[in-house]
Amino acid sequence: MATVGMGDIKKGVRLIVGEVPCKVVEFQHVKPGKGAAFVRMKAKSFLNGKVVEKTLHAGDKFEVPIIDYKTMQYLYDDGEMYQFMDNETYDQLGLTYDQCEDASKWLKDGTNVEIIFFKDKAISVSAPETMELIITETPPNFKGDTSSGSKKPATLETGAVIAVPYHVLEGDLVKVNTVDCEFLGKVK
Repeated sequence: MATVGMGDIKKGVRLIVGEVPCKVVEFQHVKPGKGAAFVRMKAKSFLNGKVVEKTLHAGDKFEVPIIDYKTMQYLYDDGEMYQFMDNETYDQLGLTYDQCEDASKWLKDGTNVEIIFFKDKAISVSAPETMELIITETPPNFKGDTSSGSKKPATLETGAVIAVPYHVLEGDLVKVNTVDCEFLGKVK
């Protein structure tokens, strides 16, 4: 199995920390005046979304997890789990709220998402990078509001809240970057 060393640590790198598959979300290379260089990193677990902080030294090695992705369609929330359907076999799969924590604010009926599998077990969900969603609630515009960089909060049809320019109104269809929770523009 492939391994990752201290020099390979970057944002987005996947590794196994204590038998749990994780993804590096933050890292910092530190070169103290005295002693050897080291890396401080924060890695987010694919299993439960918890962030683990680790300090790595020159000889430390981590295994790279073998992760598979499968495109499935989000169906509904049954009150205990989110339900997904395999687009090829039409089999249904349920994932807990904890497993879907990051993607849950982007789940909309009929949306195709990537289900993440580790050792043939579904462990997490990844929402599409960009989505087109309708704004359901945002403060009204007032005379004098300009689009000179000022922003206001807007609630989307999935419940996510993003910052949008003042010219965007309720009912507008907007394109959103789900990774950074960023407004990308109005859809015509």
